[in-house]
Amino acid sequence: MSSFPDHFSRSAASYAAHRPTYPQSLYEWLANAVKGHERVWDCGTGNGQAAVALTSYYSEVVATDPSHAQLLNAVRHDRIRYAVMTAEAAALASQSVDLITVAQALHWFELPRFYQEARRILAPGGSLAVWTYNLISVTPEIDALIRAFYRVTLGGYWPKERALVEVGYSGLNFPFDEQKTPTFEMERNWTLQQFSGYLETWSAVSSYRDANGESPVGRFVAGLRQAWGEDDTARRVTWPIELRLGTV
Repeated sequence: MSSFPDHFSRSAASYAAHRPTYPQSLYEWLANAVKGHERVWDCGTGNGQAAVALTSYYSEVVATDPSHAQLLNAVRHDRIRYAVMTAEAAALASQSVDLITVAQALHWFELPRFYQEARRILAPGGSLAVWTYNLISVTPEIDALIRAFYRVTLGGYWPKERALVEVGYSGLNFPFDEQKTPTFEMERNWTLQQFSGYLETWSAVSSYRDANGESPVGRFVAGLRQAWGEDDTARRVTWPIELRLGTV
């Protein structure tokens, strides 16, 4: 298997525990928007959260990720087949899937090679659905502090691929017959501790820790406490999801 930018293997267990899940409305919309519901390839599956949701709409889900550590933390299901593979060289038969999904992972791929694989593997009329989400939103005061943490404290630690997430994949080359998509949103009610666990999964936090020997999250969360409230205060947090859907 070829090399890949591995930002999450060391925090795979934390990633599985603290990353938000996507709304069921997204999967329902996809199931109605695409034809064929036999087999779906969830590429860059991570801990398998999208793969599990897709089992409600597809007879078989092939879920792949280049990180063995991520797949060890993935939720098992009798209709999911997990495999360690890169997006650019998948051991899947040509014209063998009806839909390819890529949840918060496309920016890590070598796009020309992945798009070539997607065209090979998709059945005629099959679709590629990719989506991403950027910064969390809580309240205007808290959001300003999060943006400062993101841009100032972590500004020099984000991988260059993160720039594609910041624009919601809008500037991304997407050479498929693209369809108009609605806007979706993830929503959670989180305490400050739960929010802290989520921050620890950020790739820039991992890079900061490697460079400085400690995580910046503890100090940031301590400074955030006055704006957030007591430790057991649960706040509604949201992320807007940007979805692109194309057909071959």
